[in-house]
Amino acid sequence: MRKVTLFTGQWADLPSEELFPKVKEMGYDGVELACWGDHFDVQKALNEEGYCEAKWAQLDNAGITCFAISAHLVGQAICDLIDERHKSILPQHVWGDGDAEGVRQRAAQEMIDTAKAARKFFDLKPGGAPEKVVVNGFTGSSIWGALYAFPPTSQEYIQKGFDDFASRFTPIMDAFAQQDVYFALEVHPTEIAFDIASAERALEALNHHPRFGFNYDPSHLAYQGVDYVKFIYTFSDRINHCHMKDVWFGHGDGTVGVFGGHTDFLDPRRYWDFRSVGRGDVKFEDIIVALNDIHYAGPLSVEWEDGRMDRFHGATESCEYVRKLDFPRNTNLAFDGAFDNDAQG
Repeated sequence: MRKVTLFTGQWADLPSEELFPKVKEMGYDGVELACWGDHFDVQKALNEEGYCEAKWAQLDNAGITCFAISAHLVGQAICDLIDERHKSILPQHVWGDGDAEGVRQRAAQEMIDTAKAARKFFDLKPGGAPEKVVVNGFTGSSIWGALYAFPPTSQEYIQKGFDDFASRFTPIMDAFAQQDVYFALEVHPTEIAFDIASAERALEALNHHPRFGFNYDPSHLAYQGVDYVKFIYTFSDRINHCHMKDVWFGHGDGTVGVFGGHTDFLDPRRYWDFRSVGRGDVKFEDIIVALNDIHYAGPLSVEWEDGRMDRFHGATESCEYVRKLDFPRNTNLAFDGAFDNDAQG
């Protein structure tokens, strides 16, 4: 059975010393550590003696472990058109003076440093490093604002955005390769890849770099109308990590569509909103079957978001739901093999 983990990104208000025992109490095997709050500090991991060892001891004392590192916030700034919103999500040493190109370059360096920190951290994992060290994250996009084709947007204009992405991320992926670490883009609105077609184009832009893959998350695909099960089969050799996150869609009162209407989450007019796992409209049974079909053996990481529910209650029931839903694939006998003469003796 696959391990069930909790992504700590939405829990960064809690210090790890407080959060980790609660993760265990909620039933999880471990965590996907976010590089914000005090959960995983990239520069401390690289430069502070004993930091990584202390983090592993903290996890071990809580009875859990770690399966991946996530650098979504810094990744967002690598290709984005930078504005004042980025200041609130970036470390001060990355934001610096706020000069847009400087921010993008410092964010790229921080992502490279994240690969180095992840390698160092997982090399110190009790019992040995995992077969595949994964850093999840975002890429940002210089062309997200051109999502709708007006003013008239040519394919040449769009291609410039993918070329910009390739020029910034190819060196980063080369650095990941040097560290023997894999990157997993969470395909998501505002990123260079937000559906199957744009994910294919992102891969092409990077010449199918072997270190670039995906952190599969059905929630961001489902409400767009993207076939989130087809995504798994399309990128079967690129699924480096997997989020279990739910969403409902087709709700609201008809006044707000897929683009959100500039409303806040939880506004009852909204067409879609994130839900606790198992309470939305994502068909997780189909996802588990597809993950088995592609032989995905990594963790199932719950990214819990549901503003209508107490988060400890929600994360606990989500863990239980995922454990009950998951099942191992049959590796020994065809389902009708017992009817064969040889099997009957």
